[in-house]
Amino acid sequence: MKAVFSPYLDAIAPGLKKLVELLGEDFDYVSVLSTDSVGFTAMISQRAKAVNHSTMMTERGSVVRVRRGGLYSEYAFNLFDPAHPELTAAAARRALDEQFALLEETGSAVYDTPVLPDEPCVLREEMETGRLPEDCDLGALVDSFSALSAHGVEFGGHAIDCRLRAQSTHVSKMFLTAKRDMRQSYVYSEGMVLVIAAKDGEVKFGYDSVSGREGPEIFDKLGEKVEKVAGIAEELLEAGRIEPGEYEIIVSPEVSGLIAHEAFGHGVEMDMFVKNRALGAQYIGKRVGSDLVTMHEGAKPEIQVASYAFDDEGVLAHDTVEIRNGILHTGVCDALAALRLGVEPTGNGKRENFEHKVYTRMTNTVFESGDSTLDEMIASVKYGYLLAGMQSGMEDPKHWGIQCIIDRGYEIRDGALTGKVVSPIVMTGYVPDLLGSISMLSRDHELFGSGGCGKGHKEWVKVSDGGPYMKAKARLG
Repeated sequence: MKAVFSPYLDAIAPGLKKLVELLGEDFDYVSVLSTDSVGFTAMISQRAKAVNHSTMMTERGSVVRVRRGGLYSEYAFNLFDPAHPELTAAAARRALDEQFALLEETGSAVYDTPVLPDEPCVLREEMETGRLPEDCDLGALVDSFSALSAHGVEFGGHAIDCRLRAQSTHVSKMFLTAKRDMRQSYVYSEGMVLVIAAKDGEVKFGYDSVSGREGPEIFDKLGEKVEKVAGIAEELLEAGRIEPGEYEIIVSPEVSGLIAHEAFGHGVEMDMFVKNRALGAQYIGKRVGSDLVTMHEGAKPEIQVASYAFDDEGVLAHDTVEIRNGILHTGVCDALAALRLGVEPTGNGKRENFEHKVYTRMTNTVFESGDSTLDEMIASVKYGYLLAGMQSGMEDPKHWGIQCIIDRGYEIRDGALTGKVVSPIVMTGYVPDLLGSISMLSRDHELFGSGGCGKGHKEWVKVSDGGPYMKAKARLG
């Protein structure tokens, strides 16, 4: 079925177009982004049940962007009378005039940014989905999750709780200028199973997730993950510590995604190039990885939670090849940073919500696959680890250091898994060294989109990342 576009946004569109026209009398660029997104979050454990109608992207409101004298400014609002757009126009003028006056009073320098292009575009994209979150039987979902939670505790020998979380959002966004009328509607969903186990004073947890640009039907897949997750929790109770050092490693698709996100995600967000805060700017056209490394970024190359028709600045979705055969070709860019750098925007301008500004943000970040099998990769390792499960990551765009916290490692000796498990693992290194050591890639790949990405410990947005199994060398501790 189609994810039907918001009737509310359709109803206020004529008034918003008039608002653009009215503000166009005072400014040389005017755009409006309006959003109406609905959804739900359900969280079930042995101790609690909770359902609400809020997710990371549920919102209703609009934001106007204008330009005057080389300066862009914005005005956000969530109350709008389409019969009287002049009222919002007057309120916006007052607020915007105060912003411009403050800059003049303080003598603040203005970065003279050119006028954004406004090429004609009419688009209405209602993307396919299985079901809509607003039609989901939440009572039946809670009952199903409650049964799965009980099964997880019963199955795990030392399990003390099994938690399930589901989130589904129906997103509708509309972008209007004097020449553009762009409307999109899609559904994305994500779910997670987490089993907590305890033994002899030790508490560990295993988890797995599902995600996609799909409806609540995706949560049916969580049932098949409960026993697997309970088994991971049991493994971690028996896990030892790793001896720090440099090892041959094979990383799972989830860890490949973590590396992609941290190594060449934030590091090549080009709004950081404008501020001279990213080492990646110095490596355009240079080698940053082995010949096997090709990486895509964008809302277009994959269908996952961060796949859309256009970004929050009305730029169409892209498939940007950042790295091809180890050479860094480009970063990704929002529209204003692109103007300042003299490059084309890549459709990566995203807001946390209508009240927040646009930043260059990742969408789907993924390494291309290779031609090896996982068995072949394991057989090639003399001594090392198969790394699986992502906990967290961090990188320094200015110096290109990376730190990944990985859930567990499975020891490999003489080309075979020994059964020994170590946890947790900290992987550190210099990004070009890590990517330069990649020597094998599996034929398959997978993306993960359960969660979000913060920029500067704030500004949370939906992203996904992934890749194939990858063989490399890294320092572990």
